[in-house]
Amino acid sequence: MRDNAKSGALTEVTFYILLSLYAPKHGYAVMQFIEEKTGGRLSLGAGTLYGALNSLLEKKWIEPCGGREGRKKEYRITERGKEIAEKELYRLRELAAVAAEIIGGAV
Repeated sequence: MRDNAKSGALTEVTFYILLSLYAPKHGYAVMQFIEEKTGGRLSLGAGTLYGALNSLLEKKWIEPCGGREGRKKEYRITERGKEIAEKELYRLRELAAVAAEIIGGAV
């Protein structure tokens, strides 16, 4: 995963995973959230998702939480993860504002 915490530039998948985990979810629920929010444009395979989750765990942007639904491990975003997500939102708003100035249209 090529995410740059210093500049705030995240991959789209990482940003969606962080957003999905503002409420605790297990992996399959994260996949469903992303597919639903993108209208099916993004659809993650299990390998991609669990690789991303492991990377985010290592960065301490997410953490395991609570009990398990059967075998399903749940995750939630950490305070550090929230800071990263907020920086990305600010970066995207700034990008959209500059693009709107150049291309035209409202943000």
